Amino acid sequence: MTEGPLLSLAGVHTHIGQYHILQGIDLEVPRGGMTVLLGRNGAGKTTTLKTIMGLLAPSQGEVRFRGQPIGGRRPHANARDGIAYVPEDMGIFAGLTVKENMTLAAREGAFSADRLDWLLTLFPALRKFWESPAGVLSGGQKQMLSIARAMIEPRDLLLIDEPTKGLAPAIITAMIDAFRELKRSETTVLLVEQNFLFASSLGDTVAVVDDGRTVHRGTMAELTADAELQERLLGLSLEGHS
Repeated sequence: MTEGPLLSLAGVHTHIGQYHILQGIDLEVPRGGMTVLLGRNGAGKTTTLKTIMGLLAPSQGEVRFRGQPIGGRRPHANARDGIAYVPEDMGIFAGLTVKENMTLAAREGAFSADRLDWLLTLFPALRKFWESPAGVLSGGQKQMLSIARAMIEPRDLLLIDEPTKGLAPAIITAMIDAFRELKRSETTVLLVEQNFLFASSLGDTVAVVDDGRTVHRGTMAELTADAELQERLLGLSLEGHS
């Protein structure tokens, strides 16, 4: 096995048209556990995920996965290499059943029955609505389907963009429980999240982005314990927000 972080970004810049969005992202995602990417709206978090996945090409800097450069590589090649991306807009097919959505997400339309059973245990609502159109699911259930689709095959790295956005507190609590189970597997997660209760409950390591640059890297425990650091980096206290 290659030593070092599973994923690393060094001095990454990304342009979208004439706009210089990322202006120096440095990030390391250790193998196993969850790394959380925090920052204000518009800081560059989603652009960072899209650059890793290959949906955007970096204009400068280096993206490495398992020690190998992948910056600018096409998304399908990254998917074949074990990276999955769950976008903020979920990307599910509302007119297809839950089963059909899951089948489409699996290469060649086949998946392990044991893995499917594990996923349906993580997200029991999907079992209940297995033969129903995905469009009838609630917002939280659609988010669960989106995550399950990305996990239908074993992945080394899961990129997830704001899974709790717009969800009710009870659904967020259920999502925390599901992610705790996910952390017991060997999947490494890089999570963009605005809900700080969710982030601090699950994160192992954290990076904070501001104006397209990495301004802090460390452990989530360190950030959670330091209200002054939270205020300086994020303009708020984690313990006062959920």
